[in-house]
Amino acid sequence: MPAYDKADIERRMNGAVESLKGDLAGLRTGRASTSLLDPVTVEVYGAKMPLNQVATVSVPEPRMISVQVWDKSNVGPVEKAIRSAGLGLNPINDGQNLRLPIPDLTEERRKELAKLAGQYSEKAKVAVRNVRRDGMDALKTDEKKGVFSEDERKRLEGEVQKLTDATTADIDSVSAAKEKEILGK
Repeated sequence: MPAYDKADIERRMNGAVESLKGDLAGLRTGRASTSLLDPVTVEVYGAKMPLNQVATVSVPEPRMISVQVWDKSNVGPVEKAIRSAGLGLNPINDGQNLRLPIPDLTEERRKELAKLAGQYSEKAKVAVRNVRRDGMDALKTDEKKGVFSEDERKRLEGEVQKLTDATTADIDSVSAAKEKEILGK
């Protein structure tokens, strides 16, 4: 059984891009988005649960997020979790609904968020480079086992490198689009 698996390498590289998209979706851009609250966990029923398992999150207007808590006894913990999540949001308690007005971003905060987007992008690139290294190691192992020749290994290494370059370009374009959105340009 060869150690090299092109499909696995592609899947892992695409996973790094998807993970980056998820990380970037959580960054606030001054526009309301339900994904903004994805990282919020709430302490209810003696356990930590994701917010979307105790409430319905919606965006009724561009600068407002609405959180409809299903169980009235959980309104307090949900409100506390949103305040302490470090998102800079202050919920307005409206019975079983919490309204979250999205404040304007200051220029300084926009720059911080753009820098954070860059860090997420670099983390994804490191993951892709690690997958590339694993692929190259697997090719060398297979060559030593006699699965294929040196010429075939070099050809496949070229394929892995092309895949790496394409994935890195995807990461750059996703990151650049998010930074542009954050900076409002």
